Amino acid sequence: MKLGKPATDQELGSLNLVNSGYFPTLRIPLLQGRLWNETENRNGAHVALINQTLARSYFPNGDAVGHSLKLLGIESRPPEVLSVPGIADAWLLIVGVVGDARNDGLKNPVKPGIFIPYTLSMSEGTQVLARSDVPPLTLMHALATQVNAVNPEQQIYNNVEDLETWISNEPKWQQDHLVSWIFGLFAALGMILAAVGLYSVVSYTVAQRTNEFGIRLALGAGRGHVLRIVFASTFLSVGSGVLCGLALTVVLSKFVAQWSDGNAQDPFVLLGGVLVLGVVAGIACAVPAREASRVDPITALRCD
Repeated sequence: MKLGKPATDQELGSLNLVNSGYFPTLRIPLLQGRLWNETENRNGAHVALINQTLARSYFPNGDAVGHSLKLLGIESRPPEVLSVPGIADAWLLIVGVVGDARNDGLKNPVKPGIFIPYTLSMSEGTQVLARSDVPPLTLMHALATQVNAVNPEQQIYNNVEDLETWISNEPKWQQDHLVSWIFGLFAALGMILAAVGLYSVVSYTVAQRTNEFGIRLALGAGRGHVLRIVFASTFLSVGSGVLCGLALTVVLSKFVAQWSDGNAQDPFVLLGGVLVLGVVAGIACAVPAREASRVDPITALRCD
């Protein structure tokens, strides 16, 4: 097989011995080719799947399916590991390419990955993954019953975790979770301060323009006209602040990316922030605008 560049130990990536149900269980999409079937899995067919990272590295033209690869690291070490005779020297046909999935922790980038039928090399322990619409841990008895139906002497370890718990125990997840809470707390505090400040400024502006509103009302202006004046001036200021905030987001996105894996320039996130600011601005100026529309022209004209 022509890889296009020499392989090194670091480029070998991860080797996963699974069955074809592994991919739909973890919702890993099939991008090219096919999955091996149950007959091929039972017979230990010399087939393999690779992930998108490996395909991009060695098959930039997108022609990975149909090529072959050799896994030199597989050895048979009875009784701990039982492998198909001669598997280390055998060529495995690439039958498909699957999407990338985290295979080196939550912090590190995805490594090149190879997936082969688990019947090619079997060790003492096997990990069983199950997907369910009910709480996973409630299925333990049912799963144990199925395993005992196949082999009554098969032992099942008690270290069972659902995927959410397993991920939440990762140090990287806990670090990102803490950072998210801190950023969220400061964001909420900033939003509260912005709302209070906006309300104060609008209230002060309305009070300063009491005479103007009184004159407008005395000359026949409607209350809706006064409301539009208050809201227009408010949202003009808010709009200017939003534009400045978007500009700062673009400038500081690289700095923020050091603390979070999310995209600081995600249009949905930015749109959500703008909508929240708009709602806060509307609520903050609703009361002053209502008071402005109810100004008594006589009282307003008497104010100095």
